[in-house]
Amino acid sequence: MDTTTISIHTGNQRRTVDITSHAAQFVDGRGDGLLLVFVPHATAGIAIMETGAGSDADLMDALDELLPRDERWRHRHGSRGHGADHVVPAFLSPSVTIPVQGGRMLLGIWQSILLVDANADNAERLIRLSWMPG
Repeated sequence: MDTTTISIHTGNQRRTVDITSHAAQFVDGRGDGLLLVFVPHATAGIAIMETGAGSDADLMDALDELLPRDERWRHRHGSRGHGADHVVPAFLSPSVTIPVQGGRMLLGIWQSILLVDANADNAERLIRLSWMPG
């Protein structure tokens, strides 16, 4: 298995970051196999979905509605509502596996790979891309 780690600057706001181009560059020319995308953080996840039409903002709004950023959480260090950030990976997996054929990811036409960073307290996130030839 071949693996690399990339660093994504998310700044001091909760947000999504499209990492599809990083993944595409990693698998380019590799033939057939599987790409594993993993975020090794307790307050982030990976999503495959449409972007650019407001869906990414809708996702963050839905997370806020599902996991309100208030003082109800037992996990309380960090910014207000930070306990909700630690519940996000139970709803958004920290990893996805994507089939690759001929060095190209077999994503649907509107699908992108998103880093979903629910935590404004960490400005840098790591993404591990791993290749398993098929």
